[in-house]
Amino acid sequence: MVKIIGVRFRNAGKIYYFSPRKFHINKGDHVIVETARGIEYGTVVMGPKELPENEVIQPLKPVIRMADSEDDMKVEKNHEKEKEAIKICQEKIKKHNLEMKLIDAEYTFDNNKVLFYFTADGRIDFRDLVKDLASVFKMRIELRQIGVRDETKIVGGIGICGRALCCHSYLSEFIPVSIKMAKEQNLSLNPSKISGVCGRLMCCLKNEEETYEYLNSKLPGIGDMVQTDDGLKGEVQSVSVLRQLVKIIVDIDGEKEAREYKADQLKFRARRKKEKISVDDKELKELEELEKKEGKSKKDEK
Repeated sequence: MVKIIGVRFRNAGKIYYFSPRKFHINKGDHVIVETARGIEYGTVVMGPKELPENEVIQPLKPVIRMADSEDDMKVEKNHEKEKEAIKICQEKIKKHNLEMKLIDAEYTFDNNKVLFYFTADGRIDFRDLVKDLASVFKMRIELRQIGVRDETKIVGGIGICGRALCCHSYLSEFIPVSIKMAKEQNLSLNPSKISGVCGRLMCCLKNEEETYEYLNSKLPGIGDMVQTDDGLKGEVQSVSVLRQLVKIIVDIDGEKEAREYKADQLKFRARRKKEKISVDDKELKELEELEKKEGKSKKDEK
C-alpha cells in the first residue's frame, strides 16, 4: 500500500497523486509540488489515504512543501498577469491575421512558461505568433489547441437545468455519451434538446444510464404483445419507466379499451437488446450530424 494525496491544479481539473511525506496535509490545503511542467501550486482535494501500488503511477513524486501566504500572493499576481497576457495575445493574433479563437492564458507557478489555449477549425501555423509573443514575455511560450468541450470546461456557464455546467464544476474527465442513452431515458431525440452548451451530447446523459437500463429491462417495449394477470391480452401503448407502469390496449367484448398495469402484473418476452430508433428524416439527418461531431470530438480528445 502507498500513502497518497490527490491534488488539482485547475478548477474541476484532473486529480494527480503525490506522496505527502511527513507533512500533515488535509483536504483544502495548498501545496507546492513538482510536475512535468515544473514547480506548481495545487489544491488538495483528496486527503491522505492508502492505495494499492498497482493503482498509482510510478514514480510517485513527493510534496515539496506546504504553500504559504507568499505563494498565495504569487498565484493571485499570476492570475492578474494572465488577464493582460490574453489582451496582448489577442492583439498579436489580429496582427498575424490568424483564424483562431483565444480561450485562456495560464502562467506556470515558477513563471518559466505561459500557455495560451485556443480553438480553431483546422490546423494553424502559429510559429510567427510564438516568436512574437516570446519577444514580448521573455519566457517560454506554448500554444495549445483544444476542442469545444475543453473550451466549455474552461469558460464555464449554466446548463438547461439551471445549474453550473458539470464539466466546469466537478467533472474531472469527459465521459463517453451516445444517442442510445437518450433513447434509453425516453428523451426527445431532437439534437437541440440533448446537446449541451458546447454543442455536443450532454455529459449528464451518462448519470442515470445504468438506472434506466435496469428499469427498462423489467418493462415490455411499445408495440409488444403482453398478457395480464387477469387473463387479458393486448398491445403496449405506452410505458412509465420510473413508475414501472404499462398502458395496454385490450379487447373486451369486441371493444378496445386502454388499461394500466404494473410491470409485475404482465407476462411478456424479454426486451430486445437492440431497439430500432424511430425518427423522421429531418431528425435522422440532425442526429447523424451530431454523431459525426461526437466522433470528431473524441478523436481530438485523444
